[in-house]
Amino acid sequence: MFTIEHDFDATVVTLVDEGQKHLQEDVIVSALDDCVTIAQYDPVRRQDNLITLSMAQLADLRAALDLPEGMYRVVEK
Repeated sequence: MFTIEHDFDATVVTLVDEGQKHLQEDVIVSALDDCVTIAQYDPVRRQDNLITLSMAQLADLRAALDLPEGMYRVVEK
């Protein structure tokens, strides 16, 4: 399950793990103008883990999801 919210400066997608066992904490993806952040609460450390991706890194990730194993460079046309 997931939710989508449009805030003033970001689009926020929350991914909820609904698996039968070994449920993970929610993942919150915030898309801003110049970056994307991914946050997940760590119950052991009692804090959020935060990853920030530049728009170039996000484009690389998007391309990587459809490619086989290997090393690639995205070339702008």
